Formats: sequence, structure tokens, C-alpha cells
Amino acid sequence: MAKVKKQPRPKAETPKGFRDYFGAEVSQRKAMLEEISTVYQLYGFDALESSAVETVEALGKFLPDVDRPNEGVFAWQEEEDWLALRYDLTAPLARVYAQYRNDLPTPYRRFAMGPVWRNEKPGPGRFRQFYQCDADTVGAPSVAADAEICAMLADVLERVGIPRGDYLIRVNNRKVLNGVLEVMGLAEDPRRDDVLRTIDKFDKVGEQGVRELLTVGRTDASGAEIDGVGLSGEQAGPVLAFLTAKKDRVEDTLAQLREAVGASTIGNDGIEELAEIANLLEAQGYGPDRIVIDPSVVRGLGYYTGPVYEAELTFEIRDEKGRPRQFGSVAGGGRYDDLVKRFTGQAVPATGVSIGVDRLLAALHAKGRLSKETVGPVIVTVMDRDRMADYQAMVGELRAAGIRAEVYLGNPKNFGNQLKYADKRRAPVAVIAGSEEFDKGVLQIKDLVLGARIAETATHEEWKEQPAQFEIARGDLVSKIREMLGG
Repeated sequence: MAKVKKQPRPKAETPKGFRDYFGAEVSQRKAMLEEISTVYQLYGFDALESSAVETVEALGKFLPDVDRPNEGVFAWQEEEDWLALRYDLTAPLARVYAQYRNDLPTPYRRFAMGPVWRNEKPGPGRFRQFYQCDADTVGAPSVAADAEICAMLADVLERVGIPRGDYLIRVNNRKVLNGVLEVMGLAEDPRRDDVLRTIDKFDKVGEQGVRELLTVGRTDASGAEIDGVGLSGEQAGPVLAFLTAKKDRVEDTLAQLREAVGASTIGNDGIEELAEIANLLEAQGYGPDRIVIDPSVVRGLGYYTGPVYEAELTFEIRDEKGRPRQFGSVAGGGRYDDLVKRFTGQAVPATGVSIGVDRLLAALHAKGRLSKETVGPVIVTVMDRDRMADYQAMVGELRAAGIRAEVYLGNPKNFGNQLKYADKRRAPVAVIAGSEEFDKGVLQIKDLVLGARIAETATHEEWKEQPAQFEIARGDLVSKIREMLGG
């Protein structure tokens, strides 16, 4: 009889491009989402939780990888329909608004928070599942809605711990770029997309690099030859004027942009919108120390139809090799007036922003404003198994007082292991009671934070003067623990 092949054990590993989140990370993200939610609600936005699964048809042409149908998302076929995990929170909003528009107010102001999934090649810091935190206004054609989003984004950054001076929100307008392309004679030219891709590299290669890529090509840092788009120097001029138009004063920046777009109607419309946004923000007290007009912002070239904005953290951090670099973008958005039209056939104006929550958390860690560890629960140790009800009564009192606490539920035979467990849980305090303490109506309290500090730095005399373990009356348990945690 043939031997039955033994089924191999599954590998205990996270799928490629995904990661697991533990205590501190989960708690800190939850706290950050609550802070962001507070600001969104302060501005009058309502929460929306839409389905994590959409039809591929509803996600539409804005898939991350449009050259490969059903790629870029995690998709599967169910009877006649193709379904997919959402790749952002904006495409579901368009579907929700189109589906419920008769029941929703106009404008409709909503915020949404949750994970999204992208079936893309993972890399360092690039995962296939990550959190987004969006706020959008649907049905408001005025750029006052765009200005409001920018102001709200500034408030969010300061609320979560990014002080003024450590961030900058940069604002541009896709209409201005369209005007530049019109002046160049490239509005319908097949090279238009190549020009747009080149513009998007401005932050990486600078003015001279863009000039070379638009014309004859260039050699990159690795020595590879990159073909140019083939424009003449004269043709490339308006693009370079557009990208380098930012000046210290808003008026000077807008004047430079007017030169770049010439007589283009759409380009000048975009400049007027930028001027209005700047005026609205100034009226609310949001000056250039927080929000600036910056033509180099060209995000989402195939997606946005008007104003675009990006929040950049301006402080320096060290990369994995110890080299200084700026942290970079943590949020972005803009006006996308054509997205809902796919469902309704009618133009519906919309604008919104998406905040990268994981990026923001990483920034706060990089600046030392968040610890990777959290304070654990108070641990009630077990010295006498027969008194388990008494131990449970203690944690019940602590929990009723709003103090995080737990009874040690492992094998209590080795008391040293209980204290090791408390250390691993980063417990601030351990409560100790055996038969002798119960008979006397007292408890032993071990200050684990002070104990660790004394063990590291104190002399023997200091250790005696600051004992990390002391006795209290049983009835003082809650008040004493509250006092210790408060200190």
C-alpha cells in the first residue's frame, strides 16, 4: 500500500507586500484617526463607511494600472461580474453619490477612513494594504471648497503634532498646465503624455533635467541614457516658465504664470482660480508660512481637472544610510469634476484630499514625537491560586475606575516569570499579594518604571531612599494606582 504523503505545514509568514500591526502601532493609528476625525467634523463633514468591495466597472478607468485590465487591484469573478477590493476611497465615493444622490444633501461633505488595497509590486515602505483618511465635497463648483480643504489640511497636521514651520501645503491648478500645453501646441499632440510624465519628474531632476528630457535627452546618475521628448528649446520654454514661476509673493507668482500661458483661456481661468484661493485663505489667516501657490505641484495628471494640492513635511530626517533628506509628502488631493459623471452622465463638481496615515505616523516617529512602545496594563500577580476570586476583584475595581489592568493568567508557580511577563507587557505597576498580605488586609505595590530606572542608574544608598516596592492598605488600591499613573 502506497504511503500517504504527509501534508506540509503552512509557512507562518506574512504575504509579500503586507504587514502585521501590533499594540502601539494600532493604538497610535486609532488615536491619530480620532484626531483627524475631530477636525473633519469641526468643518461640517459627515462620516461614511462604504463597502471594501466594488465592481471593477465602478472602479473604472482610474485603476492604478490602466494598461492591464483588472490588474492593479485584487479582483475576482463572481458569476457575470468582476469584483475588486477598493484601491482608494474616492472611486467608492463617486459610486455612493451617484447611487444615493436623491437622498443626499448637495453639496455632500463626507469623510472616510480605512484600508485600501493595491495589487502592485511591493518595495521598501510600499505595501499592498495601507490606510487612507479622506475628506471630500461633492456638488460644490466654487473654488471656495478647494480653499477650505487646504485650510482643513493645515489644521489636521497641526492637530496631530506637526507644528507650523514643519509642513507646507502647496497649491497649483491643472487648468494652468493645460494652458501651457495649449500654448506649446501640444494639446492634441501624441507627445503630450510624454511631456506630462517629464513634468512630473521636476522634483527629482530639477529645471535642467526637465529641459534635457523635453529636448535631446540626458544621462541619469547611473550612467543610463534617457531619450528626450524631442521638443525644441523654444517649445520647452513655456513648461520651464510654468515650473519655475514660484516667487516669494503670490502676485509675482501669478504674473509669471500669466506669461507662461499667454492668451490661453483655460490657462488664465486656472490662474484666476488660484488668485481666488489665495485671497480666501489669506482672509482666514492662512498665510504663506502654511499654504503657498506652487506651480511645481503636478500630481495626478490624468485624474484632476482643476486645483491640486499637496502637503509636504519640510523637516529633515536620516535615511537608512544616515544621509539627511526631507521627509516629503504625506497628503494630497484636488478637484476631480469628471468622476461622478461616469455614473450619471452629468457633470458633478467634486474636490477632496487623502491623508497617508501611515506616512504621518512614520513622520512623528522620525521626529521623536511618538514612542514605538505604549504603557501596558497594571499586572495583578498571583501568589495563591486559591485566592483567584480576590485577584479578579482587584482588577475589577481598577477597571471600574478606568485603569487598564489584568490578572496574570499563566502558570503562577514561578513568581519571577510573572515579573518578566509584566516587563514584556511594559506594565507600569505590579500588585503583589499572598496569604500573609490578605490576612493583614494589605498589598505590595511594585513600581516597575521606577524600579527599572533605579536599576540602571541609582547607587545602593539612592536605592534604599527610593524603594520601588512598598506596602499599602487593601482599600487604597485604586487611589494609589491612580496617583502613580498620574505621576
